[in-house]
Amino acid sequence: MKRLLVSAAVAASSLALQACDLEQLTADHVMVGTLLSTPEVEVSASALAGFDAGTFPDGGDVLALPAQTAAVIFFGSRTGENSQPSGLSGATVTVQPVGGQATTLTDEGSGNYGRSSVGASDFEYQPGATYQFIATRGGKRYVGQVDNAPMRETIAALHPPEGFLRIDARTPLSFDRPAPPANADRTLGFVTVVPLSAEGAQGEPTYTNLPSTPLQLLQLVGLPGPYREARVTIPGDAFPEREQTYLVMFHAVRMGGAESDNLFLGSALLAGTAEVGVVRTR
Repeated sequence: MKRLLVSAAVAASSLALQACDLEQLTADHVMVGTLLSTPEVEVSASALAGFDAGTFPDGGDVLALPAQTAAVIFFGSRTGENSQPSGLSGATVTVQPVGGQATTLTDEGSGNYGRSSVGASDFEYQPGATYQFIATRGGKRYVGQVDNAPMRETIAALHPPEGFLRIDARTPLSFDRPAPPANADRTLGFVTVVPLSAEGAQGEPTYTNLPSTPLQLLQLVGLPGPYREARVTIPGDAFPEREQTYLVMFHAVRMGGAESDNLFLGSALLAGTAEVGVVRTR
């Protein structure tokens, strides 16, 4: 994440002006980012190799892909209502559940900070937690927050008896999300599709609608509705190759924003976890 258009941020946050703090509206520091997790996934040898179910005894060999948690944050400053913020390096940026252990993100330059759980087993996503995203620089703390990080949303259609879905290449895939709990809003839902090699190595995503830039995150503040639909359709372009195995990750996330008065109202933060299914194309 490099830069964002503050004019778009102001437009995106206009629906919330009645509830905003004037200090947050005029604050000259901004933070956007994501905290996402995926569970451990077991992929059968038949799904990877394309054999018919039952070729391997007792379900056959299984490849386990480890669970992962990752945080990516952009922290920057702006001058004037229509200026583009400049990334701020040299900050100490942490992510932590309230009352829990803080995880320090790595300064990657240009205002970008990141950390994954690879090699850091103590960095784990906690459903139900209130997460704080804290940047400390020049003796000041800037705090963003996401309340009630969601639990993994079970998508029954992604778990057929065979253990994986079979579809034709370049064919759309649709499924229905479960109803939200009573008196609760449906979480935002995003999809990412990645190919798997026969050895289980993940390739570059063939499709995602998960916001990955500051501008995309800020646009989401004003227009979250399309990501709360009960029915999800993944375009056929997400499955371009025949005889290929793909992971379909459905991310259920909750959105938060600025908590401290010195952080711009348009700041947008996402926290959530993924449901994962396996698809084999014909």
